Amino acid sequence: MLRYLLDKFWDKDIWLPPNTTWEDLAPGPDKPVVLNDHRHLLYPIPLAIVLIIIRHMLEKYWFAPFGKSLGIKNTRPKKAPSNPKLEAAYQASTKIRHKQGITNDIWWYYMISTAFYWSLTISQFWDVKRKDFWQMFVHHITTIALLSFSWVCNAHRIGTLVLLVHDCADILLDAAKATKYANYQKLCDMLFAVFTLLWIVTRLWIFPFYIIWSTSIRAPMLQPMFPAYYIFNSLLCLILGLHLVWTWLILQVAYKAITAGKLDGDIRSSSSELSDSSHQSNHSTPNRAHAHANSNAHAHTNSKAHAHVNHNKDK
Repeated sequence: MLRYLLDKFWDKDIWLPPNTTWEDLAPGPDKPVVLNDHRHLLYPIPLAIVLIIIRHMLEKYWFAPFGKSLGIKNTRPKKAPSNPKLEAAYQASTKIRHKQGITNDIWWYYMISTAFYWSLTISQFWDVKRKDFWQMFVHHITTIALLSFSWVCNAHRIGTLVLLVHDCADILLDAAKATKYANYQKLCDMLFAVFTLLWIVTRLWIFPFYIIWSTSIRAPMLQPMFPAYYIFNSLLCLILGLHLVWTWLILQVAYKAITAGKLDGDIRSSSSELSDSSHQSNHSTPNRAHAHANSNAHAHTNSKAHAHVNHNKDK
């Protein structure tokens, strides 16, 4: 019964272009390039546990003492007031030419990114709760699905581009949060401004107008569409919708920062211990208006996601 259901789910007529079989994608010494092995998708699960343990150790024995040395106070979580705007936004929303084999760097990028999103999905249930908890949960699950499907279908070329597009802005966001905690206000404002610009360019320009356009408009010009295209593009559009919600939050933070003269508060937090400390301490919360959107993954998508637009350009 299980084999029958698996065979139906992974029907080649759904996931592969016409005249292509799973045997064509199976790795082997007789293949001209190294192809993806679907069994490798099991590796990120134990790797995610390792990442969670490493994160716990770093937070406990390195980040926490370092933060205290900077004078950052360790306050208890407090529930933030409801955010009607956020709630309203949430309620509204031929054969493949396998010339691109998998390389070691791409293999590790996929495995670590998938493990990262698995770790975020798991740890999200005991981390500090945010108002966009379910948006982030959907983002992480969608990203994992896109990474997994693109890997199985050997469509990793664009997938790596999607991951890169989603990862680059997260670095600046985390840097802005760190400087906010440390009370380096001017540096925080500068980093957040660059982050906002990079977010809009990558998430609202490159992602939809280059990557999604490539998979939804350009791909049918090259070969006939098949069901997996619609699955992949639907998931990518879902991530784009989350980007729009988080962009609205980021712009709210930017507007308040401009009118107040500095970055302050956290419109995203639901129970952050720092969300209201800006009214009581010099160490106010790093404006994480978007904070986890990318999952850093996003989108960690994805966004580390997003990951699956690769399905078309890989051809």
